[in-house]
Amino acid sequence: MKNKFIYFSAVLAVMLFVSCKNEAQSSGSETAQKEYQGKEIGSEHDAEIDKLISQMTLEEKIGMLHGNSMFTSGGVKRLGIPELKMADGPLGVREEISRDNWAPAGLTNDFATYYPAGGALAATWNAEMAYTFGNSVGQELRARDKDMLLSPAINMVRSPLGGRTYEYMSEDPFLNKKIAVPLVVGLQDNDVMACVKHFAANNQETNRDFVDVQIDERTLREIYLPAFEATVKEGHAYAIMGAYNKFRGEYLCENDYMLNKILRDEWGFKGVVVSDWAAVHSTVKTLQSGLDIEMGTPKPFNEFFLADKLIAAAKNKEISEAEIDKHVKRILRVLFQVKAMGSKDRVKGSIATEAHYQDAYKIAAEAVVLLKNENNALPLKLDGIKSIAVIGNNATKKNALGGFGAGVKTKREITPLEGLKNRLPSSIKINYAEGYLERYDEKNKGNLGNITSSGPVTIDQLDPAKVQEAVEAAKKSDVAVIFAGSNRDYETEASDRRNLKLPFGQEELIQKVLAVNPKTIVVFVAGAPFEIENISKKAPAVVWSWFNGSEGGNALADVLLGKVNPSGKLPWTMPKNIMDSPAHATNSFPGGKTVNYAEGILIGYRWFDTKNIAPLYPFGYGLSYTAFAFENAKADKVSYAANETISVSVEVKNTGKADGKEVVQLYTAKSDSKVARAAQELKGFSKVFVKAGASQTVTIKVPVKELAYYDVAAKKWTVEPGKYTLKVGNSSRDIKKEITITIK
Repeated sequence: MKNKFIYFSAVLAVMLFVSCKNEAQSSGSETAQKEYQGKEIGSEHDAEIDKLISQMTLEEKIGMLHGNSMFTSGGVKRLGIPELKMADGPLGVREEISRDNWAPAGLTNDFATYYPAGGALAATWNAEMAYTFGNSVGQELRARDKDMLLSPAINMVRSPLGGRTYEYMSEDPFLNKKIAVPLVVGLQDNDVMACVKHFAANNQETNRDFVDVQIDERTLREIYLPAFEATVKEGHAYAIMGAYNKFRGEYLCENDYMLNKILRDEWGFKGVVVSDWAAVHSTVKTLQSGLDIEMGTPKPFNEFFLADKLIAAAKNKEISEAEIDKHVKRILRVLFQVKAMGSKDRVKGSIATEAHYQDAYKIAAEAVVLLKNENNALPLKLDGIKSIAVIGNNATKKNALGGFGAGVKTKREITPLEGLKNRLPSSIKINYAEGYLERYDEKNKGNLGNITSSGPVTIDQLDPAKVQEAVEAAKKSDVAVIFAGSNRDYETEASDRRNLKLPFGQEELIQKVLAVNPKTIVVFVAGAPFEIENISKKAPAVVWSWFNGSEGGNALADVLLGKVNPSGKLPWTMPKNIMDSPAHATNSFPGGKTVNYAEGILIGYRWFDTKNIAPLYPFGYGLSYTAFAFENAKADKVSYAANETISVSVEVKNTGKADGKEVVQLYTAKSDSKVARAAQELKGFSKVFVKAGASQTVTIKVPVKELAYYDVAAKKWTVEPGKYTLKVGNSSRDIKKEITITIK
């Protein structure tokens, strides 16, 4: 506890210091990224652990290696070893379910805070928000007496159609790791385990149970593994979840190369590897390949591969008891690490508190992205406005629950309509019209949960009466705001979307409303890109929001009304059409029994920028209600050795009339490389608050080793000597300054 007190005192001091500096508006004040480091798993209990293992029967040991309920693995009561208690939780701690099936347990005390989804968190481009997210969820997990959160999900956004794009963070490995690490650290600061998932190359829902993913080694190392590696080496994550799919012919929960050679031998992972639910396919091979705990979907728990079958294999000498002991020891180590054993001063936690709702609000407010703002249509100016039309099913749709997979049972989810009602003066009349109906074709539904390429089939014919009502509301109102996009029944685990078209006939509805009221603001609530070019051309203002948590509606209203200046940036590229995206341009999504990642290292903006394809909105893009100028960009030296750190400083000047936050993004390029490279790669970023008329100097530090490529022949990371260009901008397509340096 003493260390924790010192840590929080230090954090408080830093926060006060930063706050004072901002208040001072000192033009020379510096802001730089904070680095987050987790606590390693200790070995101080090893003697005690060895003693416990020596007292256990074979059956008791094996009981710890598999689920004994839907969300626990076994303990040994007579020796004081508790069950390991898990909870789903990408959006907050999932409600309690029955011990032996998926039915809700029907409790009245399992309400939790609904937090913004992973895409929203990445859109903040703010590591502090990621720590806040992890720390807040960690407290809720402890309040529910859990040991492990099955989160964060940090797989790459390879295709905009991926069913879990809303939950995964980004198409960029650097942004992914810089958000994932503080989240893991914040979570585990509360005596719980993060279970980072899904390791690895789990980038589609189509055929996810069996698809064999083929990725060349350089692409694997440079794109699909860095975020996982950082959560292990920097975040010291206590658990990793093995994925459903195969990788190079072997299921990932029995993949020796991934689980033993890379995860443990190369990266030094000391925690436990947990299977995704029903992702195990063998007994001896699974254990020897590095999995520790098999979890699953309902069948008798003793029928799991690592249950009775493992007892029989051990008795037949197909596997040694020493091998079994190794896995039991790993589990006991993490139980001691999070104080589930051997300690009285474990974090107690708190849940669904006002403070946690405010955490959710802060993240939501920083996640909203302003895509277009012609003639300063936003923020809404209320002088002389007597009425506002609020149109769209998404104005009232709730997203905490829904879809296939983990939701949150929450007492508070402020919808966009409620947010506007909470924030608008009572003198302004709100004319609400649903506009479009959320409807699905039940006959051609696609087998949700059976993992097919067909996501839900929507009915896209508009209801004439609903359209008429929306058009009338828009006509008689001074301003209209349409809440369009998607929801968590349409974007869901267990199915990928069929295309990028807006469902439920929304595009037609929006065009009809724009025709009668040109002062129509379009707000998208969604987790993944859509084809919105025609709407973007015609609407005076376009806003992107997310599945944005318990306070999402209030945060959105505050952005629309100008109480919050938007500072979110897209964590992925918004293409004009799906065939511009790399996995689709190369015809390598979703594959059949095998999928070959033909685009290689050119995922996301790397493809668009290298191939000179114009996106609708680029990676890292987002507008503000003020304007920023970047001046005096410079590196601290002209040349660097391989073991040094490049320090780039830039003065960010707020040239507008509103206080605001800007994200300085640093990309690197090497045009004369001897290996194929992307046109540019993100290698640093920093979010900075600047008062109107003031300046801040931002410093971004890039270790030279971040410039390395993976040399497949030498099996190591190599920094190529020579000239590099450092590009400073506020999106991948808006580079303000370029600096040339030399690596010796």
